[in-house]
Amino acid sequence: MRYQPIKSQLFEKNREKLCKLLPPGALAIVNSNDLMPRNGDQYFPFRQHSDMLYLTGITQEHTRLILFPSHPDESMREILFILRPNEEVEIWEGRKLRPHEAEIISGIQHIRFNDQWEATLRDLMTKAEFVYLNRNEYPKFFPEVSSRDDRFEQEVRQKFPLHEYRRLAPLLWKLRAIKEPEEIDLLQKACNVTRDAFIRVLQAVKPGMWEYEVEAEITHEFVRKGCTHAYQPIIAGGINACSLHYNTNDALLRSGDLLLMDIGAEYAHYAADCTRTIPVSGRFSPRQRQVYEAVLRLQRHALTLLVPGSTINEVNAEMNELATREMINLGLFTQNDLQQQDPGHPLRIKYLMHGVTHYTGLDVHDVGWRDQPLEPGMVLTFEPGLYIAEEGIGIRLEDNIVVGYPSYNLMEDIPIEPDEIEEIMNSR
Repeated sequence: MRYQPIKSQLFEKNREKLCKLLPPGALAIVNSNDLMPRNGDQYFPFRQHSDMLYLTGITQEHTRLILFPSHPDESMREILFILRPNEEVEIWEGRKLRPHEAEIISGIQHIRFNDQWEATLRDLMTKAEFVYLNRNEYPKFFPEVSSRDDRFEQEVRQKFPLHEYRRLAPLLWKLRAIKEPEEIDLLQKACNVTRDAFIRVLQAVKPGMWEYEVEAEITHEFVRKGCTHAYQPIIAGGINACSLHYNTNDALLRSGDLLLMDIGAEYAHYAADCTRTIPVSGRFSPRQRQVYEAVLRLQRHALTLLVPGSTINEVNAEMNELATREMINLGLFTQNDLQQQDPGHPLRIKYLMHGVTHYTGLDVHDVGWRDQPLEPGMVLTFEPGLYIAEEGIGIRLEDNIVVGYPSYNLMEDIPIEPDEIEEIMNSR
């Protein structure tokens, strides 16, 4: 692994919390992710299912976890299934976990191999009253490819049609939304590496570079610090910044343009999510600075809005009102225009068309509900922006906030003030 080992106590604690939510007679099953085919005989790099990471810390493919806390036999209450090591396969693919290694990582004492799965499952199902199965329930995600969880659900329902099946995702969403101190420490490390990459970019960017050269600077810093990209980076110069999920990253950076970078390091599978916007030539124009400072004023509301008891829906509603005032001050429309707008199509949507906050953690868009009251230990991004396509200006600023008493910013030392950005860029 490229990061310092995580103590198994974190995963033991996470499993204990989940088991307390399971009723007597409940069996819960968690699968690892698939290896995803690429072309020919290649797979895409494997990334473990976040729920498996949360409960076990195991990063290896073809892994399964069973939790049956009320089973009368202690050895059947918690079982991890892994690949049986094969020396011939390991010559080609590298070393696989041995049972004692999986136990050290996860804290699970009872490790079995996958060829023991069928017999074990049949034995457990004779005593299970409720079977909790896992699925990706993210509301805005509609993949065309069936996941291992999808296929397993069909398989187990066919083999055991008389059992009562329940959803595991709501229980895991509830738990994963509130981070343990160890998780916040890992998120802080991801944010620190993201900071280092951003400062590296400030010292490198100049007119005539290509967007992918900027991406290379970021990737270099991430990899040398034991990280990967938490998501496909957005390196958007000029008008490209007005496309929210632009990631072609192949345009030339020109003098006078702004450069929007939405980047985040993933450290130990925990994701930072940061956005900064800088002037390619090292100095903001008066109009660019005017718009930038408007977005920065919006960003400064993060610690007053992301507090215990508020909800994402409430935060977005308040930010929409604040952003509308900034748009009027910038001359994008007038108060009179606002009074005559179609309520179903507010004027602000032309310049700010996205929400300003989401959960982050093991996934950059982590699990959680938009209408649930925020609680201490939750971690959310805060990312207001203004996109004025007719002026070639797209500005977004994004930090990661830990909700608490008080809430605090994991990215407080990532440069964001326009004067500081200009100073770093012009002192290289």
